[in-house]
Amino acid sequence: EVDLDLGNYERFMDITLTKDHNLTTGKIYQSIIERERKGAYLGKTVQVVPHVTDAIQDWIQRVAHIPVDGSDATPDVCIIELGGTVGDIESGPFLEALRQFQFRSDVSAEDIC
Repeated sequence: EVDLDLGNYERFMDITLTKDHNLTTGKIYQSIIERERKGAYLGKTVQVVPHVTDAIQDWIQRVAHIPVDGSDATPDVCIIELGGTVGDIESGPFLEALRQFQFRSDVSAEDIC
């Protein structure tokens, strides 16, 4: 579910976002279930760390490259708003995924602020 912030971002920055720019726990769990059913985890137990956190990071990196200004250019910046209430158990995997970004081999320190 998207609140008014997404529409405000679109108007303020004169961009058009896609449904994939709204990342929810349900979308992440659905993608993990689909991968598990295809055998991507080789029968291993699916865990919050690393499977859920990796899925969140992969989703963010994929969406960060989607053009939003009507051109085919990759955006220069990706702004992430982590909604909800910090401390709620539902936001834990998202907080951990964002913390882990700094350790990814395909992300440099200059890419994160």
